Amino acid sequence: MAKILFVMTGADQWTLADGSKHRTGFWADEAVVPYEAFTAAGHEITVATPGGVVSPVDPASLSAEANGGEQNAAAVRAVVEGAAEFRAPVALADVRLDDFDAVYVPGGHGPMEDLAVDIDSGRILTWAVESGLPVGVVCHGPAALLAAVKEDGTNAFSGYRITAFTNAEEQLAGSAANAKWLLQDRLTEAGLKVEVGEPWAPHVEVDRGVVTGQNPASSGPLAAELLKKLS
Repeated sequence: MAKILFVMTGADQWTLADGSKHRTGFWADEAVVPYEAFTAAGHEITVATPGGVVSPVDPASLSAEANGGEQNAAAVRAVVEGAAEFRAPVALADVRLDDFDAVYVPGGHGPMEDLAVDIDSGRILTWAVESGLPVGVVCHGPAALLAAVKEDGTNAFSGYRITAFTNAEEQLAGSAANAKWLLQDRLTEAGLKVEVGEPWAPHVEVDRGVVTGQNPASSGPLAAELLKKLS
């Protein structure tokens, strides 16, 4: 049995370029699908957030439209509401790095608000990649990689081939025009090699121990690849 740390956002709002706030949080199935895959395989999950707050779920991600129908949406909501791990997170600052075998970061716009600049999250991810622990990150979750800055000022994931929510997808979602910054651009500026797949289609990149997914549809394939690293 492996112990997997879920690094999750504590932000329920995303600040836009005009100063307005957009309701956000984590994207439900990006946490639920891997959670179910990992627990079904017998692994233990611990959720950690900034300050140990309960990670807010983006309400848009609980809709029938976002989940391919009401039946799927109800199943996702049941896990979000019922999984004890999501209701009792620890603080990122209190995480003992040697207690875990892998790190996973789900997306939603929340990580762009807090994890992108969170020192503790950055410390954990830097330690994980430098220690060779499997690291899984999906959609907007790679915003957390921006905080993984080493003492010399370079990003710990610089040179890694990854994928993330793309500029094209942000534009299609209607969020690009008023965003302070775009994730694909910022990751590229940090020295990561961002590979782009078709909008909304599953797309996973694996580079050494780092497994990344482009969008919500990539959560399942990403979880399968991360499980291979733990077998």
